[in-house]
Amino acid sequence: MMKALRPRNAPDPAQAKPDRVAMALESEIRSGKLRFGARLQSENELGKRFAVSRATVRKGLEALVGKGLIKTKTGIGSFVTFDGETLDNALGWTRALSLRRRDIETRVLRIEFIEDPALARSLRQDIERFIAIDRLRVTKDDGRAISIERSRVPCYPELEEAPIKGLTGGSLQETLRSAGLIAESGEEWAAVEFLSAADAEAMGVAAGAPALKTTRVVRDDRARVIEHVVSLLDPRHFALHLEF
Repeated sequence: MMKALRPRNAPDPAQAKPDRVAMALESEIRSGKLRFGARLQSENELGKRFAVSRATVRKGLEALVGKGLIKTKTGIGSFVTFDGETLDNALGWTRALSLRRRDIETRVLRIEFIEDPALARSLRQDIERFIAIDRLRVTKDDGRAISIERSRVPCYPELEEAPIKGLTGGSLQETLRSAGLIAESGEEWAAVEFLSAADAEAMGVAAGAPALKTTRVVRDDRARVIEHVVSLLDPRHFALHLEF
């Protein structure tokens, strides 16, 4: 008896079922039909809906968890964690996210004076002394890190006491604004970076895990640099979207 052969590159039927479940639910999430915080149907209900086993449903849900679209709580169910809203990047991605979501907490890892002639040269400015502010943004419910930010602010006279007094209201932007340093323009670059062991530990992931790296330079109305910030973003929470 001849055995039927599957065409080359044809999907594996065993794998197609979990993919079909995941793709259907992902479409509903990204379209807004299933909104942020919505509870998905139970595994039994989804199994009946797609005419598949609970094991198949579970594999499909695991794929959605891996994409950061849902979170599954044992004994409770699966909930949508993707909100699909566009952030105002004029504020910076992580700051815009923390302003809009109350479940994000900012932890200041350090604030101190440093000397960085190389950074000063790259920014084409004379001031080689910077205030270094390193921050970690985490979700309040489980303490999971979503970003590491390393800001470097030229040490203008108006900011001499910032490392001593701390950030105004815990906010770097408020500190700059209080000093009369208002963002007027800027530029930003995005790339992929594989996390070092130290950064991976801070983010709670394996060393070498990929992160979205953004480098942002902000200037005031006199074209002075008021902030240089490098952010390492968890790609499960952030993505770059371009329109043309």
